[in-house]
Amino acid sequence: MRLVQTHISWVFIGDEFVYKLKKPVNFGFLDFTTLEKRKFYVEEELRLNSRFSPEIYVASLPVSLVDGAYKLGDDSNVVDYVLKMRRIDDAKLLKNLLRDGRITAAQLEQVGRHLAQAYGAIASTEHAREFGTLETIGFNVRENFEQTRKYVGGPIDALTFSKIESYSLKFMEDNRALFEKRVNGGHIKECHGDLHLEHICLDGECVFVFDCIEFNERFRYGDVAADVAFLAMDLDFNGQPELAQAFVQAYVAASGDTDLPRLLNFYKAYRAYVRAKVTSFMLDDSGIDESARASATKAAARYYDLAASYVE
Repeated sequence: MRLVQTHISWVFIGDEFVYKLKKPVNFGFLDFTTLEKRKFYVEEELRLNSRFSPEIYVASLPVSLVDGAYKLGDDSNVVDYVLKMRRIDDAKLLKNLLRDGRITAAQLEQVGRHLAQAYGAIASTEHAREFGTLETIGFNVRENFEQTRKYVGGPIDALTFSKIESYSLKFMEDNRALFEKRVNGGHIKECHGDLHLEHICLDGECVFVFDCIEFNERFRYGDVAADVAFLAMDLDFNGQPELAQAFVQAYVAASGDTDLPRLLNFYKAYRAYVRAKVTSFMLDDSGIDESARASATKAAARYYDLAASYVE
């Protein structure tokens, strides 16, 4: 069994199954510091991801310490909880298929149809609809600009910053009726929140979507158009606008969401800008070396430029 670590998890990878254990950390936007919280979020991760790929997500299991050894599935002296998943073939992740030149428009259309079915089965609850108000969307958009203003003169220039900010604020103001229609039409849902090429696997006729954001409601609730735009933006970023178009068109055709294209560039710009922001945050780390700093600056600039391309 192989161990892979992220900043929030230990992931134990076996031949058939994968076991994910949450680290007892608190980063403000997530808090796994108590056993109760880790149990809750493991169960949430199982619940949320099972909506997209029930074949992968198997169970939430207790881990007990018994006679000096850890026992999986034993609840006699529980010290933690793990998420049990079936292992997928990494070579068939969309990111790797794209890298190897083994991905087609027909496959992205397949993904679009799969997601249309998955989102179609998710209810737009009263709680979900709160995340579709212009007050909430506007807060998220304005927060992006507040948090990145300090990077003007670095990975983003003043003109580009102003252009994206002005477009975003004006689009919201000019399209109030459209945003209200999205809420009333049931398009605001508990979505995925992190829908990009690394979180989708294509294995023959099967589409597996995984790693939905479980740790923060604000990051996953919203318009389904924002999730669709995330994957489309990631395809654009990787130089595949034709595949992005094929994906979006298939999703719209299968879902019947004919208003989605009117929002696509707004949400693409938003998603690209968030990626630019997160990458820019790396520049605040005084401990990174010059090579890493240069790479982060270049990557952030690419995302800022991509966001700008959607508002022209």
